[in-house]
Amino acid sequence: MPLFSTRRTTSPERMTAPAVEPDRKHGIFHRNKSPTGTESSTSTHSRTSSASSGRHKGGFLHKAIGRDDGVDPGILQARERVMDAEDAEAQADRALEQARLRVREAREHMKRVELEAKEEARRAKIKQAHARDITKRGKGLGRHGI
Repeated sequence: MPLFSTRRTTSPERMTAPAVEPDRKHGIFHRNKSPTGTESSTSTHSRTSSASSGRHKGGFLHKAIGRDDGVDPGILQARERVMDAEDAEAQADRALEQARLRVREAREHMKRVELEAKEEARRAKIKQAHARDITKRGKGLGRHGI
């Protein structure tokens, strides 16, 4: 979902018309309103979208910093190289995090394998001890000459 999205649904507040205000005299900065005294939601939406569409830009500093016309090609090339280097660093950071995660997973896997091997060795010793006991009991067999 986009971080800065506009709502497409109309809320109940927009659907109800506010009470008509009495006619007042406005100064030179007054805004033309619709004949009913209310603004429709479409005009509000179009005004909002035109403000966010990029028509209105910042003041002097925005014009001085953001524009590329009249800038030396070497400066533009250097800016591109810096931006490429920043992207490469970001990719390297992501790769480093992935490598660290894989190392951590490999170490955990090695520990699990080692614990399993120890458990198997313990079971093998127990099995060997049982086999030794059975062998001792079996040596006494055959005294009747069979």
